[in-house]
Amino acid sequence: MVEGKTVDESSVIMARLMQPADANPSGNVHGGVIMKMVDEAGGVCAIRHARQRCVTVAMDYMSFRAPVYIGDLVTVTARITYVGHSSMEVEAIVEAENVRTGQKTHTSTCYLIYVALDEQSKPTAVPPLIIRTPEEQRRWDAAAERRTHRPPRD
Repeated sequence: MVEGKTVDESSVIMARLMQPADANPSGNVHGGVIMKMVDEAGGVCAIRHARQRCVTVAMDYMSFRAPVYIGDLVTVTARITYVGHSSMEVEAIVEAENVRTGQKTHTSTCYLIYVALDEQSKPTAVPPLIIRTPEEQRRWDAAAERRTHRPPRD
């Protein structure tokens, strides 16, 4: 039996200063730039949990609650919320910080599904998730509920 891992063992925080190349002529950062950061952080989180190659299977709905501008420091915090046999749900929280004023704004939260793959690119088992806090249990329960509403995979 594979030994379980805690949420903290695989959590990831990635940050990047937004540059002119990341934005439109008005200075608003493209949503795709932020989505790529989310997928990178989520992917690293999944790989750290599984210690296997992982691929993105799905991203739940993502909305942008506030704009992100050139010069903002964007931070993505990713953590495992649910583990199946070979799949993992990762919660990604995006925050933009105006580094001159220090004001931080929560801009997005979304959930991504990753599957761990073996050397033959077949889904492979991942370690169970060790739940240690009531908040982690709440996230697990919410993830289990979201899972029931996702379309089945072919």
